[in-house]
Amino acid sequence: MDLHVVIGFGPAGAATARLLAGQGHSVRVVTRSGGRAEPGIEHVALDAADAGRLTEAARGAAAIHQCASPPYHRWTRDWPALAASVNQAAEATGAVLVMLGNLYGYGPVDGELTEDLPLAATGPKGRVRAELWERARALHEAGRIKAVEVRASDFFGPGVTDGGHLASRVVPRLLDGKPVSVLGDPDVPHSWTYLPDVAATMAQAAVLEEAWGRAWHVPTEPALSVREMVGRLAAQARVEPVPVRRLPSAVVGALSVVSPLLRELREIRYQFDRPFVVDSTAYRKAFTAAATPLDEQVEATVDWWRARLAGDQGRP
Repeated sequence: MDLHVVIGFGPAGAATARLLAGQGHSVRVVTRSGGRAEPGIEHVALDAADAGRLTEAARGAAAIHQCASPPYHRWTRDWPALAASVNQAAEATGAVLVMLGNLYGYGPVDGELTEDLPLAATGPKGRVRAELWERARALHEAGRIKAVEVRASDFFGPGVTDGGHLASRVVPRLLDGKPVSVLGDPDVPHSWTYLPDVAATMAQAAVLEEAWGRAWHVPTEPALSVREMVGRLAAQARVEPVPVRRLPSAVVGALSVVSPLLRELREIRYQFDRPFVVDSTAYRKAFTAAATPLDEQVEATVDWWRARLAGDQGRP
């Protein structure tokens, strides 16, 4: 089987690496700190912004899966160098570049999000995400690299502990019968992308030549509001429904003084104040792919959190 290089070992990188290893591929994970070896997975400690060292680590690889992300408040500072290094490694090695993207680049949109929409974001984080793909696509169209971007909405599922509305500030609280407080309107429809579906799409896009050269949305189940998703999670956990409350703007403003993350989230508040709905029809039709059924997503998420909270720190 082939060698695949995975940059980053957060939830998406770890899920992608483990799926590829489970398919029989050799996997080399690149992070700054390295990690413990797992069956089929080698960990290499290096800074992926070092193009020379990254190129050497990717020699002989069939694909480079770019799942790393700088700290949220350093996107505009750190992304350009990291992306340039990854593009250089893809060009030097001939490996397919599979980029994990998000939906920030579109900016606020009326209606469903489709891949043919312009990348019209004007905020700094939206613009940097758009520019990452625009540069990779230009290199692809020039014949210098082979690239594809896989875009996902908010992650949730086994292994997702931070950064999502359905992670650490929701599931542990509802399992404990405590109210849940969220940013934005808890009753507007929102798309939630299941982490194993992200990994499956990353792995599949690497080998589908007809997928290269464009961006695709990960197969995602129909949108549900935060309140509806909390209700589904509570029902699966067999606990009483818990109140779902919107954090008052004054509270968010006060917390933003001491929380860099909350300050940075102001740019994308529209994603939770208004409907934010992903259309993943294109990928599903082109490659006969489907999202994991919602009931299975919810069951696996609750089971994983229960095990984690009980002290079982095993991987998802």
